[in-house]
Amino acid sequence: MREQAEISTPQEAANNALVLAFGRLQGAANRLGYILGRSLEQECGISHLMYEVLLILGRAGEPGLSMRAVAQEQVLTTGGATRLVDRMEAVGLVERAEDPGDRRGRLVRLTRKGAQTTVAASRVHMENIHRYFLEPLPPEDRDRFAEDLRILSHAARDELPRLP
Repeated sequence: MREQAEISTPQEAANNALVLAFGRLQGAANRLGYILGRSLEQECGISHLMYEVLLILGRAGEPGLSMRAVAQEQVLTTGGATRLVDRMEAVGLVERAEDPGDRRGRLVRLTRKGAQTTVAASRVHMENIHRYFLEPLPPEDRDRFAEDLRILSHAARDELPRLP
C-alpha cells in the first residue's frame, strides 16, 4: 500500500488503497457496533453507550468518576454525559455521590444493579465479540490485530483536544 498517491480523478480517489482500507475499517466498526449494540439492547436492556459507561465506571472503582471524566472517556460533551448518566440513574444503574476530595463535586459510580448488569452484559458481549470479531479472522492474526487496534485507538485519542 503506497503511503501517498496522486489523486486526479474520482475513480483514483474511490480506488485508492488507503481510502479503501480506512473505509473498510469504518464499515466494519459501524456494522459490528450495530450488531453488538443491538444484542446488548435486546438481551440486557441497555444501549452500547450505556454499557461503555458501565465499563468505565467498573474500571474506576470507588469512589467513582466525575462527569467530566466520563465525558472525556466517551468523547461526549459534559451535557451529553449528564443526560446519559441521568437516564442510567433513573433505571438504577449508577448513582451520584459526594466527592471526598471536593466538597462541591459529585462523582458517578455503579450501583449494585449496575455492577450486576455490567457482568451480565459483558458475558453476552464477549460471546458476540468472539463470534463476530474474532472467528472471521485467522487464529494466527488475532493477537496482532488486537494490538494494532490498541495502537490506533491510543494514537487517535492522543490527538483529541482535552476538555477544559
